[in-house]
Amino acid sequence: MAVHEYDEGSIRSLDWKEHIRLRPGMYIGKLGDGSSLDDGIYVLLKEVVDNCIDEHTMGHGKYVDITVKNGEVLVRDYGRGIPLGKVVDVVSKINTGAKYDSNVFQKSVGLNGVGTKAVNALSASFRVRSFRDGKMKMAEFARGELVNDPKEIPSKEENGTEIFFTPDETVFKHYKFIDEYIENQVWNYCYLNAGLVMNFNNKRFVSKNGLLDLLERKTNVDEIKYPIIHLKGNDVEIALTHSGDYGEEIYSFVNGQHTTQGGTHQQAFREAFVKTIREFYKKDYEASDIRQSIVAAVSIRVVEPVFESQTKTKLGSINMDEKGPSVKSFMMDFLSKELDNYLHRNPAIADSLKKRIEQSEHERKELSGIKKIANERAKKANLHNKKLRDCKYHLDDVFDGKNKNEMEIKKLESTIFITEGDSASGSITKSRNVETQAVFSLRGKPLNCYGLSKKIVYENEELNLLQHALNIEQGIEELRYNNIVIATDADVDGMHIRLLIMTFFLQFFPDLVRNGHVYILETPLFRVRDKKETIYCYSETEKQQAVTKLTGKPEITRFKGLGEISPNEFAEFIGENIKKEPVMMAGEAHIQKLLEYYMGKNTMQRQEFIISNLRIEIDAVDEILN
Repeated sequence: MAVHEYDEGSIRSLDWKEHIRLRPGMYIGKLGDGSSLDDGIYVLLKEVVDNCIDEHTMGHGKYVDITVKNGEVLVRDYGRGIPLGKVVDVVSKINTGAKYDSNVFQKSVGLNGVGTKAVNALSASFRVRSFRDGKMKMAEFARGELVNDPKEIPSKEENGTEIFFTPDETVFKHYKFIDEYIENQVWNYCYLNAGLVMNFNNKRFVSKNGLLDLLERKTNVDEIKYPIIHLKGNDVEIALTHSGDYGEEIYSFVNGQHTTQGGTHQQAFREAFVKTIREFYKKDYEASDIRQSIVAAVSIRVVEPVFESQTKTKLGSINMDEKGPSVKSFMMDFLSKELDNYLHRNPAIADSLKKRIEQSEHERKELSGIKKIANERAKKANLHNKKLRDCKYHLDDVFDGKNKNEMEIKKLESTIFITEGDSASGSITKSRNVETQAVFSLRGKPLNCYGLSKKIVYENEELNLLQHALNIEQGIEELRYNNIVIATDADVDGMHIRLLIMTFFLQFFPDLVRNGHVYILETPLFRVRDKKETIYCYSETEKQQAVTKLTGKPEITRFKGLGEISPNEFAEFIGENIKKEPVMMAGEAHIQKLLEYYMGKNTMQRQEFIISNLRIEIDAVDEILN
């Protein structure tokens, strides 16, 4: 074992940009390529836009313009503009900013003086321009290094700040912005700031009714059990209803920040809602029955929020202000008064809510005996079968003693591949990263769950074992893997299995899809190689391009199934270069309508859709070949 001296020479001091680039996860979470909601490139965008929103919250600027094209980002607000003499410092000196002055920025998101500095350091190119009182000051950087610092010049532009950046491809490998993710971010900003107009790629976004609009967009009026309840108070806004879907769907926000991992405010809402309902109906309902199928949005504003990481996805334990109540007691007081008053004033809604709770209670009792048997069967199966090859993240205390940020990154990277058959699962198992990647092997095609009750999940061994492997029986709060990747062959059977798995998730665990946890693994269809180079191709078009590029007559291999790809090769496709397509629902899409169309009885309608889209694909291939 080599001996390394620990002396003065071992001690290093890094400047601000070196530290951010050396440890980017501390500042923006996982890196990723843009295929996940929580990938770093969206955090960079959010850090910039958060500053625009803070300006608006303080009463400055009613518009924000965002343009994202070809991997480049431009954000312009119309607030006060950064003070011209501090433009360089604000984007390049850690712990520098106006957010430390609570008189200038109250109840803002950006409190750590890090946000735009991290964007600057992790961008190949970064430019800031501040327009203020008829003057403009610009500064340009490359990977955090100041490369252009011209003097102030006169300007006729409106006051405000403009940030341009291009994420550094040496940090974010093969990244690509997905417009749907950004649109979802933009909508959330609008819901939380009624009246704010945001323009994203020349598309206008605005909300008049705040969280009421959010829930109307996220739910289908034909599926909710009663009209949306909308409550507003000082520093708090809540909208809620119950749907016919399974699980809990709660969107929580702090100072305009979407806390995707919840935190004390979300837990406070869940507890306060249960307590208020029990007291209103004077009955000790099970908490799970009260919250089953709830769809809610919760927003609070606090002074100096404490988040559990720089990415601000989970709120820690805080008071509403320095001398005020805790979030829990604040939420309890608000709901016990406002929700109770609302239900007394609206007896028809109160009656519908009660019926939904009692329906959940009936379903739970009906399932109790089946669940007990199924849980015992799953426990026994997990001891003896090889369906789940778990990862060390769950099997060992491998992060004991390591910092919280590192644990959080590993949690975000944790992945389970769902495969069919021994050959495919064997290839992935041999080539995976055992620290964070697990494999679950299905036996044959899973059951089509469309239109079935949750009883079938416990009666069907494959589905029961899958829900236990994911640990989602009680909802997705204890989900064991952040990324669920469906890995099936690129043939008709593989596509069918993929559809059946997605139907299972959408029917019984829709929150997995809504919260961006489900992906389709893309693996190459062809390998094209000569003596010097090997190119993996994901389409017929890429194959033709590879054949043209390589010299001579290259060898072409068509991969018919995952099991045909050797473990050594597979490591290329599930490691750093993994290509996975997120399973996403458009804001206006509703689950039952989707399932009815794609998995229901409308055979002819669906057949016409498939044939018509297949014709488009064939025409495109013909055009390329000719």
